[in-house]
Amino acid sequence: MVVLGAGFGGLELTARLSAELGHSVGITLIDKSDSFVFGFSKLDVMFGKKQPDAVRNFYRDIRKTGVRFRCETIVSIDPVERRTVTDQGTYEADVLVVALGADYADYDLAATPGLQEVGHEFYSVEGAERVRNVIPSFEAGHAVVGVAGAPFKCPPAPSEAAILLDEYLTQRDRRSAVDISVVIPFGVPVPPSPATSEALLATFAERGIRFLANRRVAALDPSTGAVVLDDGSELPCDLFLGIPVHRVPAVVEASGLAVDGWVPVDPTNLTTRFRNVYSIGDVTSVGTPKAGVFAEGAGRVVAENLIASLAAGEPAAPYDGRGSCYIEFGHELVGRVDVDFLTGPSATGIFAEPSEELAAEKEAFGATRTERWFGV
Repeated sequence: MVVLGAGFGGLELTARLSAELGHSVGITLIDKSDSFVFGFSKLDVMFGKKQPDAVRNFYRDIRKTGVRFRCETIVSIDPVERRTVTDQGTYEADVLVVALGADYADYDLAATPGLQEVGHEFYSVEGAERVRNVIPSFEAGHAVVGVAGAPFKCPPAPSEAAILLDEYLTQRDRRSAVDISVVIPFGVPVPPSPATSEALLATFAERGIRFLANRRVAALDPSTGAVVLDDGSELPCDLFLGIPVHRVPAVVEASGLAVDGWVPVDPTNLTTRFRNVYSIGDVTSVGTPKAGVFAEGAGRVVAENLIASLAAGEPAAPYDGRGSCYIEFGHELVGRVDVDFLTGPSATGIFAEPSEELAAEKEAFGATRTERWFGV
């Protein structure tokens, strides 16, 4: 078996298969990065709460029976033959799982004119590090946290970034000299959960954060720094923290797996239209948000189905599109939204109020997965 991508989905899948079939199945896990970072840790890096090296979990530390990790760049994928070519070799698979996530590399930054010149993305570790070095010198002016396109990873993240920026500036007696705006292409911050959205909007109002709904950042003016929205209006801006346009990785697009931008799958079991080829997580159009917890759930379903097929057992329960997302509200308080995207007629979300207990739960969430995925 070959698994392409070592994010939430790929790691959950390989860990479960190793636990059940490690002595009888060979699993090759391939990723171009040498380490895994939880998405929420990038905010910790960005605001100086943690050092970059402290949030990295190195793949070389994986201790899972039957699993070998290869840090290689994927050059091509042939879903018909289940053949993957990397910069270091060729891999043939009986079962191929594509879990390469959504991409927002340099060419996607270029999709928003001016972003590379006068803005900062914070969705990569490198981007969060750059912001970490910029905000200490930001003392006055207009700050804009803005989304350049949908869909995008972790929908609550723009709201979290604005709240944590408010906290950062307040702690340094600079907040009164700064205006903060959030630009999101939704009507509310978290559409499936009215209660979550109400809590975030109340926090924005309390802290003087401006919320611009149903708008998208189209460009930044390199000469003035102004943010140009998709309706042609402009916002003055001295510090832009952006979520770039997301797209399927180019190697996946070239493979023929993608249709209309993303990989279509059977939402019950994550199979693609190619025999013995599965796809999980952000790279798909399965109908859930692009967030790690949903990729984890998809990886679990694929693993359980593969285990059942090898043991001639009953198929796993259908993928339910359920997951919980933690949301930073500042002051060491964390909320949680429990969402269900696939089991009912429409998506629903239940909100748990911010608390120190949920902050501890969030820490435990990361620790348990590190232990399960890496065996450490």
